[in-house]
Amino acid sequence: MVTVHGMGGTGIMSAAVAAAREFPRLRVLALTVVTSMTGSDLADIGVAADTEEQVLRLARLAVGAGCDGVIASPREAGVLRGLLGPDRLIVTPGVVLEPEGAAGGHARPGTPRAAFAAGASHVVVGRSVTRAADPVAASRRVRAAAG
Repeated sequence: MVTVHGMGGTGIMSAAVAAAREFPRLRVLALTVVTSMTGSDLADIGVAADTEEQVLRLARLAVGAGCDGVIASPREAGVLRGLLGPDRLIVTPGVVLEPEGAAGGHARPGTPRAAFAAGASHVVVGRSVTRAADPVAASRRVRAAAG
């Protein structure tokens, strides 16, 4: 998988899709709104939409550009699955384990189970594993929690 910034627009996403054609198994994913951003962060950079609206706007552009899927928070996975249908990839960073549940810088986190239940095809789990006292045990907990 390779990512391209959805806020770069259709031209950039289309160019990434075209470049990836040389590699048939490579999937191009458009990053929508990073999981650390809130509506006020979007307003700071001149985007009047709330996070969900902006995620959906960029997902529509990504589909139009031929991207294989999107990257968005677990909280948008459900609405994205409805928009994108069953075949596109939805990769969700910002996945945390409970009971710790520490967002770790993510404004819109979710658990592995919630992300998959909402329609994510893949989850990205970082700090819950990399900062754990026992990363192997934490990795097993992620797998069990995805259940």
